[in-house]
Amino acid sequence: MRGVGYRAQLQGSKLVLSVGKSHQDEVEAPEGISFEVPSATSIIVNGISKEVVGQTAAYIRSLRAPEPYKGKGIRYVGEYVRRKEGKTGK
Repeated sequence: MRGVGYRAQLQGSKLVLSVGKSHQDEVEAPEGISFEVPSATSIIVNGISKEVVGQTAAYIRSLRAPEPYKGKGIRYVGEYVRRKEGKTGK
């Protein structure tokens, strides 16, 4: 996760995300999936089924996908976000 104030917390089996919105997003762990939060800005999704793990990770990423101008958002480990140049001033 990249961004000022972007944080992740674990409350029981629920993942609580603060990603720059007026409210916190809560993600309930599906059957057979567990979350780990080693630091406030990283999330690990574990499970037996690779498909369900991928779907859960994709849903979490979709809550705040990386934007191309500042690079803020939730991204996968090793994911490259192509940055765009902003408007040039006069």
